[in-house]
Amino acid sequence: MVQLFLLRKKDGGGNLAATKLIALHINKGKTLAKTLLDRIEYAQNPEKTEDGNHISSYECDPKTVHEEFLLTKREYLHKIGRQQKNDVIAYMIRQSFKPGEITPEEANRIGYELGMRFTKGKHAFIVDTHTDKAHIHNHVIFNSTNLEANKKFNNFWFSGLAIQRLSDIICLENGLSVIEKKPYRERQKRTEYPKRDSFRTAICVAIDNCLEKKPKDFEDFLLLMEQLGYEIKRGKYTAVRGKGQKRFIRFRSLRDGYTEEDIVAAILGKDKKAELNKPQKLNLLIDIQEKIIGKGATYERWATNFNLKSMSKTLLFLRDHKIETIEDLKIMEEEVTNRFNALSAGIKEKEAKMAEMLALKKQIFNYADTREIYIQYRKSGYSKKFFEQNRQAITLHKAAKQAFNECGLEKIPTVKELNVMYHELMSEKKQMYSEYHQLKNEMQELMKARKNVERFLYDEVKNDEREKEAAR
Repeated sequence: MVQLFLLRKKDGGGNLAATKLIALHINKGKTLAKTLLDRIEYAQNPEKTEDGNHISSYECDPKTVHEEFLLTKREYLHKIGRQQKNDVIAYMIRQSFKPGEITPEEANRIGYELGMRFTKGKHAFIVDTHTDKAHIHNHVIFNSTNLEANKKFNNFWFSGLAIQRLSDIICLENGLSVIEKKPYRERQKRTEYPKRDSFRTAICVAIDNCLEKKPKDFEDFLLLMEQLGYEIKRGKYTAVRGKGQKRFIRFRSLRDGYTEEDIVAAILGKDKKAELNKPQKLNLLIDIQEKIIGKGATYERWATNFNLKSMSKTLLFLRDHKIETIEDLKIMEEEVTNRFNALSAGIKEKEAKMAEMLALKKQIFNYADTREIYIQYRKSGYSKKFFEQNRQAITLHKAAKQAFNECGLEKIPTVKELNVMYHELMSEKKQMYSEYHQLKNEMQELMKARKNVERFLYDEVKNDEREKEAAR
């Protein structure tokens, strides 16, 4: 399997094969010769290449490849006299294969073929096949300067896609699998790692366990925490330390629902966490005057600019549609988006049918215009001379007949019938477009409303946090 990534990623062992194009530059603090030597020594590592048994090269010796690359570059500098500051010294193609699908010898041969066909034999390169991972992979390093020492490799736009296509072709020619192409939205954007429980998460779980035992007061709660193995540090701000923790963690630094005030409230029967889990209501009629009172000039500017200019239309929209919660807003947005996408697909289907009708109409005209000539051609016994004299008309007639056969029509419709069907589709399309524009506007309004509401709620939370912080 082969796939191409243009972004630079670390070499890793996955289940899918991948090909990667990397431009090699001079490392900071190192010379050109040292950088090139380090790259090649890594690729030729005996532990990775089975003591160098899986190394091949083109127009260079694996033992002196870095020196030969440098010699070509010096010759280029002597001939051309041009050198860029951030010059590319070489390119590396990393090509890996599905585990268990290929042998090291075959992988090296395919890597050599990829290097040869991609560079067209104009650049020296070396192929190192690594077997230290679960997946066998190649490092194909080729000199950025060509063998004639008068040009450099042009890393053209979409050169990575060219490598992907070439690598897929070579793999298919050798009976290897390739990765099935998927739309962008279905591709895996990043590796998902298992979530790691932090000390803070463990403390929150311990707090929940202790609260389930119904402690009498906060001191009784702390005793339950000590029984679970936590060390308690009393003072102005109570803190705890569990096994493996280097420092104490204050209750006040935990997330909402687990601060000291929240724990005391839960013990007294006023669980704040239950309130946090309730759907968040939208205050559709914000009294700006009440918001401004006692909150300073900064908040006044925010309330004036944000609420009046941005939220006014949103609040009217929410009121007209009787939306009271952020959840209702998201559900409505999803429903409208789905209807819009379905309608858009229907319009495209109508347009495709209309295009087919226009093409069929053209073939009917061609068939009718060339029918008499084709009859004469048939009566002539399909004479070559007659064919040459009427090549264009006969060819159009044959193309029309083939088009009719491909359509699978039992009876060819008349032009009049096609016109009627075409105008019916056109009328349906116009009706759909009317609803299409309406849904599009509604979808955009819902998206704007959701973003404005989320921003408003976010600012409200931030303001409350700042007030709490100032009060402390």
